[in-house]
Amino acid sequence: MSGEVSNQERLSGVLLHVTSLPSYGGIGDFGPAAYEFVDFLAAAKQRMWQVLPLSPTGYGSSPYSALSAFAGNPLLISLEALVHDGWIAGERIAGLPGHDGSADFEAAFRLKLPLIEEAAGNFLDHAPDNWRASFQRFCEHNSSWLQDYAMFNVLRRMHEYGSWHEWPPGYARREGDALGKLLNDRGRELAIEQVVQFFFNEQWCALRGYCAERKIRIMGDVAIFVNYDSADVWTHPEMFELDEDLRPVRVSGVPPDYFSATGQRWGNPLYKWGLLKERGFDWWVARIRRSLTLYDVIRLDHFRGFEAFWSIPAEEETAINGQWVKAPGHELFQRLKEVFGDLPFVAEDLGLITPEVDELREHFGMPGMRILQFGFSDRGAHLYLPHRYVPNTVVYTGTHDNNTTLGWWRDDVSDVERTNVQTYLQKIDHDEDIVWAMIRAAARSVANLCVFPMQDVLHLGSEARMNTPSAGAGNWCWRYGLNAVHPDFAAQLADLMAMTDRDGWEKPSEGVEAGKPVEEASKRAELGANV
Repeated sequence: MSGEVSNQERLSGVLLHVTSLPSYGGIGDFGPAAYEFVDFLAAAKQRMWQVLPLSPTGYGSSPYSALSAFAGNPLLISLEALVHDGWIAGERIAGLPGHDGSADFEAAFRLKLPLIEEAAGNFLDHAPDNWRASFQRFCEHNSSWLQDYAMFNVLRRMHEYGSWHEWPPGYARREGDALGKLLNDRGRELAIEQVVQFFFNEQWCALRGYCAERKIRIMGDVAIFVNYDSADVWTHPEMFELDEDLRPVRVSGVPPDYFSATGQRWGNPLYKWGLLKERGFDWWVARIRRSLTLYDVIRLDHFRGFEAFWSIPAEEETAINGQWVKAPGHELFQRLKEVFGDLPFVAEDLGLITPEVDELREHFGMPGMRILQFGFSDRGAHLYLPHRYVPNTVVYTGTHDNNTTLGWWRDDVSDVERTNVQTYLQKIDHDEDIVWAMIRAAARSVANLCVFPMQDVLHLGSEARMNTPSAGAGNWCWRYGLNAVHPDFAAQLADLMAMTDRDGWEKPSEGVEAGKPVEEASKRAELGANV
């Protein structure tokens, strides 16, 4: 994040995925609840909102298992906003799941998505010229991926959402006659898919503009690999290690430092990095360009994979029999820097990190991540504690893959960790004390950016955990309640941000305070005077 962290600006933010908002329709979206959350951030003097990937999701509804690296998730479109803009009547959206309770992706797919598509059809039939011109510009600017994604989505629906390699060969192999027939026979469906993406883009840009007016930046998340069952692999099979039957030869897997008894592995095909390099990394340039239209700052998930990745044969049942394979991280980031200048990236450098990975991150000035919950087990874990930080760091109390701080304290910490926490921070007389103790530790650190999961701000326990890696069900569903955000939370955070210089305070240039010394004590101390 060379445009932010490395210039020594101190700021703070909150981690909350859009689906976790208490929006109408049973799943968080870009509607009124999102704007209310931004108002909360501004009142709390938070200047960053971190979201998880906004991509359309497949089975399991994981934002990290996307159907496209470029498209937006239609379920994040606000029906209220579509009513406001005149694309669907208000009575059409009545009776949907409400604001409270867990996110219900199945119900949203079954009940909400058809209404969004109905609104898209109304747009095609009745949009005035100014809207049609905006839609046309959107299609032109996103022509490198939009039509392919629309075809992919229509074909998935035609084939009962089976993986693309199971489609008839003409479609799976993108043969001209088959795709030509699709364009002729399913033209309106394809147009609706493109309008849906236009709706997503319009609503997200409006929300981003609202954030910008309040000086709140958006941090997004980009995964290094893409899902096999995705428009990206279907559109560009030549870029991935696939066999003659279009199945992966090798996939990225859980490396030994993360291996668990479950034998979990990732189903992501490997890039043909040599071919990507020959093409000037044009696919990655396009991906980052698209991401920069969505986010101000980009977190690079599994950053280690840009230097070396864990490769396993596709037929393996576990990740044990894999090997590390070199990736062209330096060449890729140099190309991105040539195109975009300073790189607004944060590197997720967790787990077993080699000197080569550190060198790659530092060479391009990207801040690394530190998770406070990781810092209390033994001496080797102390690099996650504030006294080991450098300014070009992003510190989290926890992330979407961790338990909440209160849940961690109540349910997960060992006796050794419990003792070390109280030695390092403070005596914890009541369980809830751990939350603000950790938040204060992050805010007081020298790390230029600190991020708090919304669950920690709300003092929630394990019931509010967003994701448990390797768990088969129950992930990604947490939403906070409609009336959960009390003004006291904003006031407490705002006071802490002011005392830790993360509130964006600027020396007055006008009025009675202009020109007055603001750091007299520090200046006297520097001169050796008694303070």
